[in-house]
Amino acid sequence: MVYIRAKKVKSDQYLYLVKSIWDSKKSTSKQEIIKYLGKASEVVKDDIPVDYRNDPKVLSVLALYNPKDIKKREDATKKSKQQLYKKLTEGNIQESMKIYDEYIKIFNTSDFFDKILKPTMYKIGDEWATGKISIATEHVASNVAQTLVKIIMDTVSSTGKKKKILICLPIGEEHRLGCDVMETYLSIKGFKVYNMGVSMPTESILSFIDNNKPEVVFISITLEDNLMAGQRLVKKIKEHTDIPVLIGGYALQAKKIPKFEGAIIPDCGLEELPKILRKI
Repeated sequence: MVYIRAKKVKSDQYLYLVKSIWDSKKSTSKQEIIKYLGKASEVVKDDIPVDYRNDPKVLSVLALYNPKDIKKREDATKKSKQQLYKKLTEGNIQESMKIYDEYIKIFNTSDFFDKILKPTMYKIGDEWATGKISIATEHVASNVAQTLVKIIMDTVSSTGKKKKILICLPIGEEHRLGCDVMETYLSIKGFKVYNMGVSMPTESILSFIDNNKPEVVFISITLEDNLMAGQRLVKKIKEHTDIPVLIGGYALQAKKIPKFEGAIIPDCGLEELPKILRKI
């Protein structure tokens, strides 16, 4: 059974998606948190994992918390995704930035990355793969998206007091948008981020690790064709050092994923990343 649990902190309510699991040894059920959803007044349907998004019990609980505001936020999210798709594929950075500026008046930067930019870029990638848009349009959209992330990044000041994170790509992987989004968000949260941004020879990555001593390496893989290259990169890093290695990206949603010597990060929201990093 899946349901939403509320926890009050001071004057605010915070929501968690949980499920009941039967403990046969103790002959009782226990709760397991599936996902922290956030402040009750700000949670919308898109915050719920796809598998549970249309559960009547889940939706009924969401409706208890300011239903008019929730409807407004859902409409804003849907409209922003449609507008951003149009402006990215047109190559319009100025209008794309305006969409971001308007969106964060209601939400925040991590919401924009998770709920607007990420699904929009997934859609663009899927439409290129199925021939609905040309490779030229996909490149234009990707370049504008990267510029957009960099503009947002320029407004961020990092304290650099937390862990040092290296973000890199395996050989052959050319999609760097996920790296730029991670760099921006983790910098906002105070992490020191080294973002290589382009695929580099393994020896160069190992040399960088030796010289800069990052505490965690995150490898981003977007295309399924690059999973094996990612697997080899992880193996080389683990042979060279005992530094924790995390692997994530769109390619990790594939049906068949090779075994990695590092930890695979599921498709989670950006807000979950600092929690994952704190546990390492």
